[in-house]
Amino acid sequence: MGEPNLGLLLFVPYREMERRVFAALAAGGHAELTPAKARLVARIGPGGTRLTDLAAQAQVTKQTASSLADQLIRAGYLERAPDPTDGRARLLRLTSTGRAAADLANRTADKVQSEWIDHLGKRSVADLRKTLTALREITDPYA
Repeated sequence: MGEPNLGLLLFVPYREMERRVFAALAAGGHAELTPAKARLVARIGPGGTRLTDLAAQAQVTKQTASSLADQLIRAGYLERAPDPTDGRARLLRLTSTGRAAADLANRTADKVQSEWIDHLGKRSVADLRKTLTALREITDPYA
């Protein structure tokens, strides 16, 4: 069958980190956060984010993002607030529950990353980070 392609080699560790993050979220009382909902929560900026921007960043339709946001609001993770730069627009912001879930997810991801650094070594991880950052230049429109 040959060597796995680079996409698969990038995907496998990502999925393991994602699995560990969602296990920690479930254990921490946030089992209702699905990957689709978490992708929105992860993209909320410190001052809030417009729904249209969330949809674009999460690569989902505005209708999908709106439905997910409504579910997150009902579950207490997000709230709607006026956009101070545009009186007609609304921002989605994290509530204290949303911030707690995001903090738990980030701490778990940091722990997994530390394990990877211990396994690969600081120099290899620095080289990997440099390479993947360069790859973002042609793969990530939000880089």
